[in-house]
Amino acid sequence: MSVITFICAGQMNSAITFPAFENGHEVRLVGSPLDREIIARLQQDNYHPTLKRTLHSGIRYYQIEELEEALQGADLILNGVSSFGLDWFSSEIVPGLPEHIPILSVTKGMVDMDDGTMVPYPHVLAARQPAGRHMSFNAIGGPCTSYELADHDDSHVAFCGENLETLGYIRSLLATPYYHISLSTNVIGVECAVAMKNAYALGVSLAVGLAEKRDGRIGAVHYNSQAALFGQGVREMTHLLELIGGGPENIIYGAGDLYVTVFGGRTRKIGTLLGRGMSFDEAMQALEGVTLESIVIATRTARTVRKLAERGIVCLDEFPLLMHVDEIINQGRPVDIPWEAFTMVAGRE
Repeated sequence: MSVITFICAGQMNSAITFPAFENGHEVRLVGSPLDREIIARLQQDNYHPTLKRTLHSGIRYYQIEELEEALQGADLILNGVSSFGLDWFSSEIVPGLPEHIPILSVTKGMVDMDDGTMVPYPHVLAARQPAGRHMSFNAIGGPCTSYELADHDDSHVAFCGENLETLGYIRSLLATPYYHISLSTNVIGVECAVAMKNAYALGVSLAVGLAEKRDGRIGAVHYNSQAALFGQGVREMTHLLELIGGGPENIIYGAGDLYVTVFGGRTRKIGTLLGRGMSFDEAMQALEGVTLESIVIATRTARTVRKLAERGIVCLDEFPLLMHVDEIINQGRPVDIPWEAFTMVAGRE
């Protein structure tokens, strides 16, 4: 038996306690400063109010002030903060973590640099660790929703990091007959693929709202338009992966994650509202209080492409869907899908 400490009681981090606990490990779940009510409820009856599932009896719960106690004897740390908590985690938590314990992040994200480089969160955390330390930062990528993982639906993800031996060790702690795990040392490929899918999930979801607007009823569905946007999104993601050195083979994780995101969640909600005809500001107001990482990632992805275009590496015309999503978010443009920009003439070489 190993000891696994989960930092942040968000939905995905909490869902991973299921395979961890069922593998016989001691599970300790520590709430962030924003998770106080969640931890208090879990301490009462193991019920998670946002995941809407009852966690296993026997998990130990801690408030953030008890983090030091929760780390004693730990063999693995899971970091579950959102993109908005990255700065807090790197400045307030990382300096106090034992150097020898590997860290696995469930957050999917990246930071764009001035030269058009995409830096995934494990590399960001590694760069921000205290001088002289060599901590092992790893991450999870791939199509997996917290609700379905908690319900034991078969899921296939990738654990990525710099060292295969470390990744293999982490997999040995968490893999189950329903939680299937590939390993990759291509951190940029895996993490950037699953991060940029947020921008394209918003783009595909526009078709949901457009269908509802056209048919005049909530719940109207037209799969042709969704599929067309999905295909264009995969094309653009694959091209961008090649440009940033992520490897086109990692599109499996981005495309799979795009699929599950389009079928539910917060990104689908805002894309649908925009497709119905709301302005971006109106949609954001309607979803006030909802964490929307897709807006942050979509903006960063579009900035990356624009910077690469400034350097003459790409042409903006190669990313019409991404550019339109960026125009909607950051320029207040109404939804007007550039369908003809997706068409192409192909022949055999």
